[in-house]
Amino acid sequence: MNKPRLIVFYDGACEGCVKDRARYERWLGRDTARVHWFDITDQEAQLEARGIDPARALRELHVEDQRGVVRRELDAYILLFSLIWWLKPLAWLVSLPGIRPRVSRWYRRHVDARLNRDGRG
Repeated sequence: MNKPRLIVFYDGACEGCVKDRARYERWLGRDTARVHWFDITDQEAQLEARGIDPARALRELHVEDQRGVVRRELDAYILLFSLIWWLKPLAWLVSLPGIRPRVSRWYRRHVDARLNRDGRG
């Protein structure tokens, strides 16, 4: 059975993002080959070639699935959560209509605050 290989576009200039990547890789364990990590720092042309707006890539997690479909923000997290058995319930919870908009607002505020704090907002 072929396991899906995802490409995660992450902000390598963000200390928290790098820590999140390391944490997620630990959670994947032996399945780390299922995810390829692409640091978006100074990669505007490559992002644009994939149809990803570099400014949005800084503010929203983007994940490309095996079919080349790019998901962003919570859809990207839901896809990543679904790869780890014990995070699947969280993926389901975050996708609920009453929860999703609240988590999305929190996520956006958190990212904007981080970018402003880093002088990149």
